[in-house]
Amino acid sequence: MLSQTLYFALGAYLLGAVPFGKIIARIVAQIDITQRGSRNIGATNVARELGLKWGLLTLLLDVLKGLVPVVVFSACSNKGDIWGQIALAMVTLCPLLGHQFSVFMGFRGGKGVATALGVYLALSPISCLMGVLVFVLVVMKWDYISLGSMVSAGSIPIFLALFQQPKPVVLASILMAVFIYFRHVENITRLVRGEERKWKRRKSEASG
Repeated sequence: MLSQTLYFALGAYLLGAVPFGKIIARIVAQIDITQRGSRNIGATNVARELGLKWGLLTLLLDVLKGLVPVVVFSACSNKGDIWGQIALAMVTLCPLLGHQFSVFMGFRGGKGVATALGVYLALSPISCLMGVLVFVLVVMKWDYISLGSMVSAGSIPIFLALFQQPKPVVLASILMAVFIYFRHVENITRLVRGEERKWKRRKSEASG
């Protein structure tokens, strides 16, 4: 069981570490996305710099990085005992860590929101749906993608607990939220200062 978990964890990390946003930007526009816009490899920056369709493709691929390993591991493991639950919790963390600390990018990476979304979708679709709803409502109200991402990440552990996910999995989701907040430190600073970029304003500037 331990060796199987370690193999899955390593595979989940390596899949999470693939910087799809950077690859897409290089192929489509011959640019280094880490030197453009917010310098993030995630879907939001790709959409701003390359267009919505490429941002959506990046989003899909980053979601799959979290979804696939957790779905496969869940199908191959026993979640009925505490050790199986701990193993699942370990594997759920690895795609996010891969995305944020990619071995292919010198242990740098993106914020990990989309990859975390894939993990949550595999763990509990209803909790994931509730988290997405929170994200949409926050963005509609305040127009900040970063704020919506952080509030949504913080709400997911609550939903997982409410829908009776195992305690180790809930704990892993709390750690994931902490890592996501850590990657949003600059955004938090800009939000406090009133300098954070709004999504609609940026889109209107790009089309104007």
